[in-house]
Amino acid sequence: MEITAQRVATVLVLSPQGRLDSNSAPRLEERALLEISGGTKRLVIDLSAIDYISSAGLRAFLAVAKKLKEPSGRLVLCGMAPSVRQIFELAGFTAIFAIEVLRDAALARAEAP
Repeated sequence: MEITAQRVATVLVLSPQGRLDSNSAPRLEERALLEISGGTKRLVIDLSAIDYISSAGLRAFLAVAKKLKEPSGRLVLCGMAPSVRQIFELAGFTAIFAIEVLRDAALARAEAP
């Protein structure tokens, strides 16, 4: 899995590509936690290039969200394909996470006070 990173003002955008499963989810989690440990408090994860997510991927998002709560941070997800969104809905995660359709909306939400 490739993960690109881009800083937009005070927000870091991570964009993973491919599948988020038991093989790749730990890499995304590790990268996000490393960025948070380095001082990132506002994080957008753009899922537009993700075509599949397993329970391991969902668990990675929970770990990242938990870590961001400690420094009063904010995590916003965006760009979910319908199949990925369906997994979030079935797991009840749409009630837990801030989710936006568009990246610009996610950036605005992450930057909001």
